[in-house]
Amino acid sequence: MKTCLFGGTFDPPHFGHLIVAQTIFEAEHFDRIVFVPAYIPPHKKERKISSVEIRLEMLKIATKDNPNFEISDIELKRGGISYSLETIKTYKKETGLGRKDLYYLIGSDSLKQFQDWQDPKAILDECQLIVAIRPGFRPSDIPNWILAKVQFANIPRIEISSTQIRERWVEDKTIRYMVTQPVWTFINKHNLY
Repeated sequence: MKTCLFGGTFDPPHFGHLIVAQTIFEAEHFDRIVFVPAYIPPHKKERKISSVEIRLEMLKIATKDNPNFEISDIELKRGGISYSLETIKTYKKETGLGRKDLYYLIGSDSLKQFQDWQDPKAILDECQLIVAIRPGFRPSDIPNWILAKVQFANIPRIEISSTQIRERWVEDKTIRYMVTQPVWTFINKHNLY
């Protein structure tokens, strides 16, 4: 079963996440996209993020109407810092998937730091890395040993970020067209940001 893991903080999940996931699903003919919310993202250890329960609930609300989307709580159950390599290995062990059927989706902004991730060469050996290109990306910024092993996906460029949503919320500006209506209602009800 051709599967794409899509990791992130999802604080909150927004239309950018959903559009990228659906576009990748269709373009690459995946059987499923699996959203993997991080327990503690390695690059956001110092930043305050919403609780695991809140982020997981928002993700469930955002993805519930799409039969192609699943959620894995693999990193939430493991706890601690969420390293992609551990997640990929555990997911493969739990599902029996091999490298040729398991993809890991990241944005081209993350690819710039990929060489600094925990054991990036092992990640490339364990799964296929698929990269969603974002504005400002230059392949010349990436070492050749990484470029040779990644697949680039041509997807719509949706300039929405969770950071931008949280900032707009604090400034009492609308986020209505950045998140689904149920997620907007949830954020409003719980006064999250």
